[in-house]
Amino acid sequence: MDRERQIVKGSLIGIAGNMVLVAFKLVVGFASHSIAIVLDGVNNATDALSSIITIVGTKLSLRQPDRKHPFGYGRIEYLTSVVIAVVILVAGLVSLRESVVKIVDPGEPSYSAVTIAVIVVAIIGKIVLGICFKRYGERTNSEALIASGIDSNYDAVLSAGTLVVAVVQNVWDVNIDGIVGVVISLVVCKAGVDVLRDALGPIIGLPESSKLVDQIEDFARSFPPVLGVHDVVLDDFGPRETLGLLTVEVPDNLTARQIHGITRAIAEGLKEKFGILAAVAIYAKNTTDAFEPMRALLRKTVAEDPSILSAHGFYVDEQEKRCYFDLVVDFKTDEQAVRNRVVDAMAEAYPGFDFNVQLERDYER
Repeated sequence: MDRERQIVKGSLIGIAGNMVLVAFKLVVGFASHSIAIVLDGVNNATDALSSIITIVGTKLSLRQPDRKHPFGYGRIEYLTSVVIAVVILVAGLVSLRESVVKIVDPGEPSYSAVTIAVIVVAIIGKIVLGICFKRYGERTNSEALIASGIDSNYDAVLSAGTLVVAVVQNVWDVNIDGIVGVVISLVVCKAGVDVLRDALGPIIGLPESSKLVDQIEDFARSFPPVLGVHDVVLDDFGPRETLGLLTVEVPDNLTARQIHGITRAIAEGLKEKFGILAAVAIYAKNTTDAFEPMRALLRKTVAEDPSILSAHGFYVDEQEKRCYFDLVVDFKTDEQAVRNRVVDAMAEAYPGFDFNVQLERDYER
């Protein structure tokens, strides 16, 4: 709930600040007949709307899981950022159309000292709002607030462009109002595309943070029977809900009771330490050194193939004459061709064994 209050507080500050800027810019824009200032004010109005959308999205994302949505509504926060991106894009396209009209029929804009002073105040205001959004966004891990902060930074640059229009008009009596309006519109559109790309990332699926994966692996490896940790996969259902899967490698002479205690302790620790609800799978590792030559051959084969990033989960079932291992391959690789090359090399050296091979991708960034 503290996170929700922080997001709402940051959004309310944004709404108040942007509405003050809207009033300033619309009054000055219409008084000076400047399309650039008017469009800048309209853009601030969309920023205020974005903050309102952020508040609504945050409230909706806190709904409890139910039968239709058993993992909760946390991803609504990401959809909120998508809506904000669409709002920014629409504002940019409308501004572009009006700016083109202004180039065709430029009119006679005028900029007094008061007008210029208001523009300077607007620049300072957007810088302050951008810093505020950024701090609240990073503090609460809110993509929507971070997106609003990025948009505010763009707005400060755009207002600086309006200031250039005023200076050029007053010093050289040259009207570049429509041209600057086009530039402002294009920059706003770019900001919308950037925000949309960042918002869609978590929904489509991003690679895992290598730092977080390392922390998870170190934690799981801290339990004495664990010999290795592999296949860490995380699924993000919102800033407060992450599901995970990892595989730990343990000696093959452990009992089911011992394995149960280890996996349970790791899962509970991941929930408490990282807030991740994780399932823990098991790989067995041979306690005898009899199969080290076979393992060494696998290492050599993998090292000679640049399309294979690593191999793990090596285990030999002596009774069944079966060897198990996983291969982590590059995304552009023909998986089956790689598998066949490795299996052929292993089978040639150990013709009496079957080889059970799982192919995996590198999920880290």
